[in-house]
Amino acid sequence: MARLHNKVSLLFVVLTVMFCVFLILANIMEVKVVNVCGFTATAGLMVFPVSYIINDCIVEVYGFSRARLVVWLGFFMNLIVVLFLQLAIILPGDATWTGQEAMEMVFGSTPRILVGSFLAFICGSLVNAYVMSRMKVLTAGKGFSLRAILSTLFGESVDSTIFFPIAFYGVLPLSTIFALIWTQAVLKTLYEVLVLPVTIRVVRKVKAHENLDVFDTDDVDYSWWKITKV
Repeated sequence: MARLHNKVSLLFVVLTVMFCVFLILANIMEVKVVNVCGFTATAGLMVFPVSYIINDCIVEVYGFSRARLVVWLGFFMNLIVVLFLQLAIILPGDATWTGQEAMEMVFGSTPRILVGSFLAFICGSLVNAYVMSRMKVLTAGKGFSLRAILSTLFGESVDSTIFFPIAFYGVLPLSTIFALIWTQAVLKTLYEVLVLPVTIRVVRKVKAHENLDVFDTDDVDYSWWKITKV
């Protein structure tokens, strides 16, 4: 049973950067509503599940504490992007600038959507990491595929259940909100299933490269707020 030390490897940094980039990209793409095989979804569906896959990889190799750190880093990086985009919208445009309305439409998310997105991300990602971590201990590290799928299903369900009511209550009918909740959770979990062979190979290579396979024993603190305890 490997124990995690405080040294941060280059590979861990790369995974952290990828997690933040895919998260920010997904939130930018969320503004477009698309049709996927007859289901209504957002364009962010294409990339948002990748952050969950990277989260699974980090939990599996480095443990819950490192995954929690990465989730919070993703949160703050996304917050910085949102704040500076709002500042860019507020700044008066030059006389030659003609794209103000388009910029406001794409980047000017309403406060309730931003709040819903941030809360949903934190809760969904940390639930995903917690389920993955606890199941690894309970199964003695076996059944990675099942653990990855179930943790994603739990995480995405929490994410969708928080986001859609906050963002669209009073705007969309309740029936539509419920449909969006289960549709997004199911489609994102199916995404995880489709790319699972790739995830398995990546996890194996990361474990071999890092010579690490952390099990979160009873002394691991699962508190969501202890960001620096890695």
